[in-house]
Amino acid sequence: MRRVLPFLGSEFPPVSREQAYFEIIPAPMEVSVSYGRGAAGGPAAILAASQQLDPLEEGSCPGAVGIYTGMTVSCRGSAAAILKRIEGRVFEAIRGRRVPVVLGGEHTVTLGAIRALHRAGQRLGILQLDAHADLRDCYEGNPYSHACVMRRAVEETGVPLMQLGVRTVCEEEVAFRRERAIGHRDAAVLERFPGYWWRPLPVDFPEALYLTVDVDGLDPSVIPATGTPVPGGLRWSEALALLWALSAGRRVIGFDVVELAPRRGDRVSDFAAARLVYSLMRLCLRTKRDFEIEVRVGKWYS
Repeated sequence: MRRVLPFLGSEFPPVSREQAYFEIIPAPMEVSVSYGRGAAGGPAAILAASQQLDPLEEGSCPGAVGIYTGMTVSCRGSAAAILKRIEGRVFEAIRGRRVPVVLGGEHTVTLGAIRALHRAGQRLGILQLDAHADLRDCYEGNPYSHACVMRRAVEETGVPLMQLGVRTVCEEEVAFRRERAIGHRDAAVLERFPGYWWRPLPVDFPEALYLTVDVDGLDPSVIPATGTPVPGGLRWSEALALLWALSAGRRVIGFDVVELAPRRGDRVSDFAAARLVYSLMRLCLRTKRDFEIEVRVGKWYS
């Protein structure tokens, strides 16, 4: 593990881990990227760009509740070993009643976070904003590929999933969606049936939400620096408005932002990703008073 710049440390004095409401967990995992490389640099780029953010976000000040930036998760070794470390860090955050904010890295990091929340006994649903469904059973011989992460999460935990903005899938993923009744509002639907996007989540969808945002879920004109950019994505305001609308009346108990692959000279992508993190913190604070989580510490392993 290594020390990193604190998120928005330019504006807010450091707080202890115990005093923080948000815990930033940098996880620069890059084991299975299959096209453009560079996701391992995502967390550091987000943290560096965050120094240029202003403290107010849409009239609120998420940083005022306390942001603790932990040391970087070691991403050496096998995917299984890395995921166990991420799981442990996320569990420590929720055990301390902090909202975990995981910065990837490839999308596989999400599986570690979902495992931690599930082990803690939290009934939750996942909102996934992504250009890809990530529901393959195996990709390039690797069941823990970033192209398989949401399938692993659903199979291992049974957690309900709603996918937003997907615009490239394979037949295997379509079949798995049908088999598991996975909700989806794909990007193509936006053009034909705009009102469909804004329908509330199903009434039986869990009240506690975990958000996973692959930056390629946004249109490449917003964040071009990502390994697998796909045209036709959501614009900035559309994406945030949609997440805000679908989480209404629910509690966002954690989130991640993944797959930023920084490029030399591209400050736009780094800054947009940092602001995305801060905007999602604001969304979490809408239900700050209701933040509760039951943790079955006795079932945790070292």
